[in-house]
Amino acid sequence: MTTERTLILLKPDAVQRSLRGEILRRIEAKGYGIVALSQRLATEDVLAAHYAEHEGKPFYAPLVEYMGSAPVVAIVAEGERVIEGFRSLAGTTDPTVAAPGTIRGDLGRQWDLPVIQNLVHGSDSPESAAREIGIWFPELG
Repeated sequence: MTTERTLILLKPDAVQRSLRGEILRRIEAKGYGIVALSQRLATEDVLAAHYAEHEGKPFYAPLVEYMGSAPVVAIVAEGERVIEGFRSLAGTTDPTVAAPGTIRGDLGRQWDLPVIQNLVHGSDSPESAAREIGIWFPELG
């Protein structure tokens, strides 16, 4: 087995709907440890670095605007295969079709907005996790 770290973001909709505790409960119930946690309003520089691969795409500007519109909670979680495990726990991107039992399936809503508000972000690979953790928690890099 491989112990790894991942970045998890509780997006503005999760914070505004007071779902921090429920989402953290699910992360910890899955057996993952919380290495770092911080609630903050994301700066333009942090969001530009985080979403750099999407710059120029039609959804980039609305996504950055949404992610900077209210506080987010940035988390570094650690555990066996945590990247794959958290993404499974989160559920598919579209909350309307996300499976029951997942964060997005149980708690997500579908809105007719420029950006799907789907509660959470999780790194998709060890390389992305290292890059994203370095952006949000440079002291851990």
